[in-house]
Amino acid sequence: MSIELIVVLAGLALIDSTSIGTLLIPIWLLLDHRQIDGSRLLLYLLTIGGFYLVVGLTLALGADWLLAAEPSQTGSDAQTQPGILDAALSGLQLLVGAGLFWISFRFDSSKPGAAERVERWKQRTHQASTSTRVLISLALLAALAEVATMLPYLGAIAMMTAADLSRFQLLILMPIYCLIMILPAIVLLLLRQALHDQIQSTLIKVDQWISRNAESALGWTLGIAGFLIAQDAIGRLYALYT
Repeated sequence: MSIELIVVLAGLALIDSTSIGTLLIPIWLLLDHRQIDGSRLLLYLLTIGGFYLVVGLTLALGADWLLAAEPSQTGSDAQTQPGILDAALSGLQLLVGAGLFWISFRFDSSKPGAAERVERWKQRTHQASTSTRVLISLALLAALAEVATMLPYLGAIAMMTAADLSRFQLLILMPIYCLIMILPAIVLLLLRQALHDQIQSTLIKVDQWISRNAESALGWTLGIAGFLIAQDAIGRLYALYT
C-alpha cells in the first residue's frame, strides 16, 4: 500500500465530505433554532457513514473475491499477459474517472432548478430535526439520493481493489475513508458545542455560500476526483502492459 494511494483516498474522502448529506444537512441541523442535540447529529452522521461503509465493503470484498478466484497464470503467459480482472478493474476505474470528469460539466448553480433542489433538502432537514426516527430516515434518504453521485467513492473502491490490498487492509481502509468523509461535520459539531453562538455567524456564511454554489462546487469536486481516479487507472494500465 503506497503513500500516494493513501493520499489520493484521503482526498477523495474529503471530496465526499462536501455533499449535501455529509455537510449541508449537518450545517442546517447545527443552525436550527431548536438547538438539536449533539448526540442525535452524531447518530445522523453515523447512519449515513454506516450506509456508505456497508455499500463499500460489499463492493470491495466482492471484487476482492472475484480477483482471488481468477485462475493463476504460469510460464511465459504469466510474464506477458496481465490478469484479465486486473485489466478490467483498471479499465472500469478509468471509465469512472472519465465519467466523473464529463459529468462535472453538467453541474452549474446558475441552471434552473438548482436552488430549488437545495431548498427542498433544507425543508426536509427542518422537519426532521425534532425526531430521532425521522432524522435517521433523512440520513438514509440522503445517502440513497446520492448513490447517483457516489462516483468518487466508487472510484476509491476501484483503486483499493486494483491495488491488490489484503482483505484486512480493506477492512481497515474502508471505515477510515467513511470516518474522514464525516469528519468535517463532526469538527463543526465540536466547534458549535464549544463556541456556541460565537460560531453561528460563520456557519450562516458557510451555509449561504454553499447553498448558492452547491451545484457548481459539486461539479468542481467531481472533476478533480475524476482526474485523480483516471490518472491512477492510466498508471496501472501502463504498468500492466509494459
